[in-house]
Amino acid sequence: MSGTNDRWAGIAASVLTAAAMLAVSMPAQAQTLDRVRTSSALKLGYDPDSRPFSFNGEQGRPDGYAVALCNKVADSLRAQLNLPKLDVEWVSLSGDAKAEAIASGAADLVCAAEPVTLTRRQQVSFSIPIFPSGTGALLSTSSPLALREVLQYGEPSSRPVWRGSPARTILEHKTFSAIAGTTSEGWLSDRIQTFQLAATAAPVDNYQQGIERVVDGSSAVLFGDMPILMDAAARSDNSGNLIVLRRHFTYEPLGLELARGDEDFRLAVDRALSQAYAGRDFRSFFTTWFGPPDEATVTFFRQTALPE
Repeated sequence: MSGTNDRWAGIAASVLTAAAMLAVSMPAQAQTLDRVRTSSALKLGYDPDSRPFSFNGEQGRPDGYAVALCNKVADSLRAQLNLPKLDVEWVSLSGDAKAEAIASGAADLVCAAEPVTLTRRQQVSFSIPIFPSGTGALLSTSSPLALREVLQYGEPSSRPVWRGSPARTILEHKTFSAIAGTTSEGWLSDRIQTFQLAATAAPVDNYQQGIERVVDGSSAVLFGDMPILMDAAARSDNSGNLIVLRRHFTYEPLGLELARGDEDFRLAVDRALSQAYAGRDFRSFFTTWFGPPDEATVTFFRQTALPE
């Protein structure tokens, strides 16, 4: 009998030890809603150099599309948790700080332009997408109509536009630019190499430099992240002479980052975003940052919003 008791005591001790180890291994922010409910405080991280998604606005206050969405999340959390008040602490993040913000506990939610990738999902979780981003193209209004038509109305991505005639003839002997070190640069180089185009890739350091090359004719097209191209073109002194094509050459949806395994918090964030997308004022909200949405964009947000 004593041996049986000892055996059960050993099993119980093993279970308790395993439970304790599991508790220690759980992410520090796995109970975000409990902490927010107790402290009435929410930590929101943002990138000050990620216009138009997040940046320092007037008097250094956080501003941008993702920041505005996160303010809607904060308002929704206040209602969902039935809190009389919810203090929002904005944490400026840049470089490595942004990548480590969730793991370090510096932020509960990162409000920036973060692409949802499998590699990144090894470290963090994501909300439902906040923007249908990807590589886009910016041209001058004086660019040849044939070039615009080939880029805008080419074959589907499964049969690349940069293959065959007459598309090949139109794209040959052109100089194309993309921001150095970005996925757009890699995509551009791959297209030129794969289809053996007699074209030149001229990387640029930033969007302003790329726009200047398009305006003065040094580059026929500037390829880059669609939303950033749209914002850079709208703010350019030459905005009236620029066109951003409404075509994604790659698809890289963006989302808000939060801790892995914190499904209750993720559900609360997704509920807030879904309610925002379904709201009557979302079209004007979106227009503030990107101009009037086209039908494809409207459809994207309508389909992204989750039903109750």
